[in-house]
Amino acid sequence: MSILEIKNVNMRFGGLQALDDVNLNVVENTVHAIIGPNGAGKSTLLNVLVGKLIPDTGSVMFDGKSVLGRAPYEINQMGISRVFQTPEIFGDLSVLENMMIPCFAHRDGAFELNAVASVTSQKDIIAHAEHVLEEMNMAEKRHMHASALSRGDKRRLEIGMCLAQEPRLLLLDEPTAGMARADTNNTIDLLRQIKDERDITIAIIEHDMHVVFSLAERITVLAQGKPLVEDTPDNIKGHPKVREAYLGESADT
Repeated sequence: MSILEIKNVNMRFGGLQALDDVNLNVVENTVHAIIGPNGAGKSTLLNVLVGKLIPDTGSVMFDGKSVLGRAPYEINQMGISRVFQTPEIFGDLSVLENMMIPCFAHRDGAFELNAVASVTSQKDIIAHAEHVLEEMNMAEKRHMHASALSRGDKRRLEIGMCLAQEPRLLLLDEPTAGMARADTNNTIDLLRQIKDERDITIAIIEHDMHVVFSLAERITVLAQGKPLVEDTPDNIKGHPKVREAYLGESADT
């Protein structure tokens, strides 16, 4: 069953066709990777999914409801959370304080309690934040300033902040960018753990093919804003259209 359905999505910026009749389904409780060369339209598509952009035509349905025209906080409350390329944390706050922030939603210039069923009071907020820190294997760092964390731990914290909102769909925008290989492998292990232990769907944009082929169950390849092929990782490897998109090799050779 598809939890995310993207149909006939088109988006143009001036003379650039950023998204060209994109059709894509993400099956519930899977890891779906979206890959492609620079300028393929991956980030544009992600910004459509989280409400930062509205396409010229087409539809985007999450769990049977349209996300188009909704504010980012509304999409977040629907059950979609996003991890950005650069970790977005508050460096002057502690790790625990950062983890408490997702328990609140910012709406109309004010903060209100977010839609996390188990969080009803300050005591519950702290307990919920500490529970997620345990899950992220960061409990011993709860009182550290977030600015003192390694890049890998900053990413781990940001993923935890998304999970604190109990999302059904986690969008990852190049989560291992700029990481050393050891941190990359730790992030892969963390995402596998999350997938195994939570009822969650993951969609990932990533350039590192080691990450993609370690995690993804389905892969969609974009080029010049248009989906070229969608298949399993084994069938994507060496696919002629993928070689053509990445290496400039003709699919007919």
